[in-house]
Amino acid sequence: MEIDYSNIKVIGFDADDTLWVNETYFRDAEEEFASLLEGYETKNKIDQELFKMEIKNLNLYGYGVKGFMLSMIEAALDLSNKKVSNETMEAILNIGKHMITRPVELLDDVEDVLKELSKKYRLIVLTKGDLLDQERKVEMSNLSEYFHHVEVLSDKKETNYQNLLDHLEIDVNEFLMIGNSLRSDVLPLVNLGAKAIHVPFHTTWEHETVTDNDTKGKDYQTIGRLSELLKLV
Repeated sequence: MEIDYSNIKVIGFDADDTLWVNETYFRDAEEEFASLLEGYETKNKIDQELFKMEIKNLNLYGYGVKGFMLSMIEAALDLSNKKVSNETMEAILNIGKHMITRPVELLDDVEDVLKELSKKYRLIVLTKGDLLDQERKVEMSNLSEYFHHVEVLSDKKETNYQNLLDHLEIDVNEFLMIGNSLRSDVLPLVNLGAKAIHVPFHTTWEHETVTDNDTKGKDYQTIGRLSELLKLV
């Protein structure tokens, strides 16, 4: 069934892995972390325990690099039975610092798409993660001029979106969300009655995956790259 976008007035964009590269750096960091701990466990076990630690700590630290750093440290202590060296701890901290200071790498066509859409629509950024880090990336991306508003959310659940739309006085029927995560960027908006378009990224954090049952009966579109958006709205 064809989706009608003719009433859309505001378009929201996820940031990480929708506007710029992010998850790839976490995968690289996990590889480095596993190498540092290879004397204590297998890579598969290290990956599993780090993921469990991240999920356990989400309510405490939230999303983003800083929470990931703390989870790496805690996982290293557990995996080594608290025998991990100071040098390894320093190396773990450096992994996180390197992630935070990496340059922002825009995905293909991002600026061209935003420039075109900003002529017709009010554009906003709706991202989650560490406030300071996300603000830094927005600034370094040189995309700020295209957005009326940037919001860093603690999470991306229906209540988070509804509260923000109410605060910004955006009619849910006039809102379209663009993002790479079905769990965080698409399904919550569809459940609220807004429209959403899924733009998959080549790698997805396990926590963001959904099942076929989760998406069954949900009305949204998937496009291969952001530039295809210009043909739809």
